[in-house]
Amino acid sequence: MLPIIEPFRIKSVEPIRMTTREERVQLLDKAHGNLFFLHSQDVLIDLLTDSGTGAMSSEQWASVMRGDESYAGSPSYLRFEKAVQDILGLPEVIPTHQGRAAEHLLFSIYGGEGKVILNNTHFDTTRANAEVSGALALDLPCPESKNTDDMEPFKGNMDLVRLRAELDQHGKAVSLVMVTVTNNAGGGQPVSLANVRGIRALCDKFGVPLYIDACRFAENAWFIKQREEGQADRSVAEIVLEMFSMADGCTMSAKKDGMANIGGFLASRNSELAADFRRRLVVTEGFPTYGGLSGRDLEAVAQGLHEVLREDYLNYRTASIQYVVERLHERGIPVLRPAGGHAIFLDAARFLDHIPWQQYPGQSLAIELYLEGGIRSCEIGTCMLGGTDPETGEETKALHELVRLAIPRRTYTQSHMDYVIEIIDAVWQKRKTLTGTRITQAPPVLRHFSAHFEQIQEGSVV
Repeated sequence: MLPIIEPFRIKSVEPIRMTTREERVQLLDKAHGNLFFLHSQDVLIDLLTDSGTGAMSSEQWASVMRGDESYAGSPSYLRFEKAVQDILGLPEVIPTHQGRAAEHLLFSIYGGEGKVILNNTHFDTTRANAEVSGALALDLPCPESKNTDDMEPFKGNMDLVRLRAELDQHGKAVSLVMVTVTNNAGGGQPVSLANVRGIRALCDKFGVPLYIDACRFAENAWFIKQREEGQADRSVAEIVLEMFSMADGCTMSAKKDGMANIGGFLASRNSELAADFRRRLVVTEGFPTYGGLSGRDLEAVAQGLHEVLREDYLNYRTASIQYVVERLHERGIPVLRPAGGHAIFLDAARFLDHIPWQQYPGQSLAIELYLEGGIRSCEIGTCMLGGTDPETGEETKALHELVRLAIPRRTYTQSHMDYVIEIIDAVWQKRKTLTGTRITQAPPVLRHFSAHFEQIQEGSVV
């Protein structure tokens, strides 16, 4: 077989500043042990997120020049609206500056005290927006997702048995069911069409609306085409339309599968509900035909939504992730399998099995990857997704202790990925020398963004 090559040519480059371990120790100390506080020029390979960090295409940059900056009724908005309508089949399109703003709008209506939101797995801002509104956010991942080495093809699925049980238990308090595609907090794993059908059927039975968190909808559709029985001969575009035909609406961060550096939207089938969303939008985001975005941004997203459906791109995108996952697995390094669509997820609980979950092994591993090779990654574990026991007030652990290495779109080449593999392996070889991490300062909401950390010295009392 021929190797999978990047289906693009590079027309512009940005230099990477090379640093030493000694420099990185000092830089991380100034950042209070939090990788989010590092300056990007002090990072060699930046895999903190795939959100807004990709490279835009020549056609996207050309579309930027067409951006019309009219405050109201811009033709750039009309092109943006048509792209969303054509690709997702949702008629009411409300632009926002990014995905969390769409979530804020959504939960301003569906959230509130006493409400319950069900999801396969809420990601950080989704959960935060639901809970800040006063709602209870519950995750219902499928049982197969618990085993990071299980090769089940759709580990992002929602547990339909639990969904029915929660709908039975909470009744009318359940205001909304969401399904995140792909399931980011669950390791970038896809959701099957069969699972979405099952969710839709239960939502119909209990009279609850269904919304999709659509950040990585095209990657999810590609996995459906590759892995789900009866889907191989369909186009990704056809699969996307069917998936969204079962939804009442969606939220979207266009910084992911919109292939743009900023932007998002909230979309709905309900015109009366959309009118309410737009009234709320004006207060915080802007007029409904720009929603916090410039005309240039709207044009870039509209073009990106079409480009992300190209199957040669999706084949390259997922193959490049799989390449790293399989090389790590061959070396015995604990990594979540099968490969997801946007990131490599190291199983920090198994990687650093001598560090208890209360000492955030994911954060310890992420710190060492930076010190060893200048790679910036992100903990997806108890620090980010853990909760608080309502009776005892004590911290509860997340389902997994993961480190996510999110791959920006069209940004790094295979040689960069080979470097990442070697750095991970170097840390694996000396893993027993690593110690846990403690939080010294943190806010009550989304603490991973701004917490201060320190590494626990060997032999110290925690």
